[in-house]
Amino acid sequence: MKIIVLVKYVPDIEAGYRFNSARRLDRTGEGLLNQLDEYPLEEARRLALELGAEVVALTMGPDEAEEAARRALQMGADRAVHVLDDALEGSDAVATSLVLAAAIGALGGADLILCGAGSADSTTSLIPVQLAARLQIPALTGAASLTVSNQVATIRRDQDTRSLELTAPLPALVSVTDKANEPAYPSAKAVMLARKKPVAVLDLEELEVDPAAVGPGAAKVTVMEIEPVPPRAGGQVLEADSDDVVAAFVSLLQANALI
Repeated sequence: MKIIVLVKYVPDIEAGYRFNSARRLDRTGEGLLNQLDEYPLEEARRLALELGAEVVALTMGPDEAEEAARRALQMGADRAVHVLDDALEGSDAVATSLVLAAAIGALGGADLILCGAGSADSTTSLIPVQLAARLQIPALTGAASLTVSNQVATIRRDQDTRSLELTAPLPALVSVTDKANEPAYPSAKAVMLARKKPVAVLDLEELEVDPAAVGPGAAKVTVMEIEPVPPRAGGQVLEADSDDVVAAFVSLLQANALI
């Protein structure tokens, strides 16, 4: 059994996000493995022990993205693959899913593909369903728990008022939420072993992907303007001992279309 885990290198949110003149996220400088990708990595590690599976970490991005692959190796991946090509800069979710699908095909496919619920830099959560559609396999999204038995994946998806149990035959793609597990911190031995493991590199030519199909020129979305989030305005205080406080409160709710 083979499990492929998608991992992403993202800018450090603590350092703040910067944008370049083309209104794209500046990915230079400090970065790290997307935190939400730690949960599918932990699920893959658990399933590998349970089912005897091979775990392959797959990332796409600039040179710095190798750090995400290295972190995945520390967290239990058996090997890692980095899709690296200058033409990929500025790719949107549509192009990203195209390239990842080609990379998975080049790796001989997988019985199970795991990914996080989203990425800290964009949080669109578009990749799981787009990738599954390209690979023509079922997608089980929002997994708060995951089991695999008899070539069937079963997840629990928690909603506001209920939980759903969803199943799909393998091969399948599952996006894992932060409710699924508590990622284990890599041991010193795991860190040392990860340094010795090679990270395979693939480019667009090897994947047989046309460079014209990726990058900003192929993007389906155009960012017209970027503005910082405005500061939160102060709320209105109603004096509790006022005779008309209830009427004033009701008027405020009506004015804001809340009742």
